[in-house]
Amino acid sequence: MRKRIALDMDEVIADIEPKFLDLYEREVGKRLTKADLYGKKVYHFEGAKHVRRFLFDKGFFRDLGVMPDSQEVVAELMEHYDVFITTAAMEFRNCLEDKYDWLQEHFPKIHWKNFVFCGDKSILRADYMIDDHVQNLRSFTGKGLLFSASHNMNSKEFTRVNNWLEVRDFFRAERAKE
Repeated sequence: MRKRIALDMDEVIADIEPKFLDLYEREVGKRLTKADLYGKKVYHFEGAKHVRRFLFDKGFFRDLGVMPDSQEVVAELMEHYDVFITTAAMEFRNCLEDKYDWLQEHFPKIHWKNFVFCGDKSILRADYMIDDHVQNLRSFTGKGLLFSASHNMNSKEFTRVNNWLEVRDFFRAERAKE
């Protein structure tokens, strides 16, 4: 039986940060840098709480960029593992169709049966989970990999992967151990 990888979407394969930076600049009138975001999310800044409301808009998740190297590495992982996209999508009702369409466009080789739109990721059962949120990894019973994002840079709890090339290297090393 092949091992399973639960793979988060936002800030792992879908690059949401540039959109938030643009919205913040449009709404607040100031451009934040990546250095400004270290250890924070954009909507934690003064004047930006209303920026989070855009997450509820139809179409917000549809035009996100793709994280560099994610498509190639995910394709390689699929040769050796069962890969499931596991995204906490229930808070933002309008994102379900957007995320589904985004996945179909950018990761068409992942079957729709491997899309898990959930509210609480503690229900997931897999061998590995790659996520940018520490709280999702805390309740996970398999091996958690923390994908670097501005808001989690202060965390030391989990094995960190900074980019998709590091994800590839991690799983190549895991296969070599077997």
